[in-house]
Amino acid sequence: MDLRQLRALTAVAEHQSFSAAARALHTVQSNISTHIARLERELDSVLIDRRTGLLTPEGEAVLVRANRIDSELQAIEADVAGLRHDIHGSVRFGIIGTTARWLVPPFLDELNSSFPGVQPIIIDATTTSLIPQLRSGSLDAALVNLPVDDPAISSEKLFSEERIVVAPEDHTLAEFDEISLVDLCDYELILPPVGTQLRDTLDVEVQRVGRVLTPSAEVDGMRLMASLAFQGYGPAILPASAAPSGVSGAWKRVRVRGVSRRDVGLGLAAATSPSATERAFYDVLRDVIRREAPNHEGIELP
Repeated sequence: MDLRQLRALTAVAEHQSFSAAARALHTVQSNISTHIARLERELDSVLIDRRTGLLTPEGEAVLVRANRIDSELQAIEADVAGLRHDIHGSVRFGIIGTTARWLVPPFLDELNSSFPGVQPIIIDATTTSLIPQLRSGSLDAALVNLPVDDPAISSEKLFSEERIVVAPEDHTLAEFDEISLVDLCDYELILPPVGTQLRDTLDVEVQRVGRVLTPSAEVDGMRLMASLAFQGYGPAILPASAAPSGVSGAWKRVRVRGVSRRDVGLGLAAATSPSATERAFYDVLRDVIRREAPNHEGIELP
């Protein structure tokens, strides 16, 4: 087993074909086939389904380790460079979209100013999508909803925010400045689907008061939910950062009593140690959050 074989497997997993993997690694398809075949012989397992180009369960297990090995190799270079005060390299970072809206612009400015040699690779996605990427090693870190119930991922709370209702101005809910969770159940709302963290949390909380939520639509994506509410489709229950004060339009922010806040934090793979580059990246991220969070209504630091 060698690194070329593992990188061939990683490339096939990412590009879902031997030919595309060869192009990505600037080699020929026969080399990819040879590396994969040797790896399969050594492990006595089929790692890639040749009909679909997708990894088998055994291949997925190897991929997780291969991604960690690649991350550790990059960390070695970054740590040695860091000892020379030369912080450089890339960091693959996922972030939930509602937070990305207010955090990414000042963060990129600060990162470029403090560590111009660090290249961020930013993926905007939901927590549901980011957690598997963290687990597999395709992301170095992610800013996600907490708690993360996964032993392979460690997390650190960075801020919390209110859950609010964004109501179109012509909707009855826009007559309120604040409403109780019990009374909110009288209205149809744009909600995330069952199985997402926010929806499951809300369902538990309304069940405690003997009520249920009624969706007018179920949408897995906070920014899309907010856009629908902004454009008058109907009211949506959202974290405060999904409805920043700078967004104009015919809508109103309504506070909700009796609903828990959303915690947001930094998720890292528990099995790896951050490189010098990653540590610098995370330090800048924490500093920018401490500076910027108090400027946004409904967001609080720990």
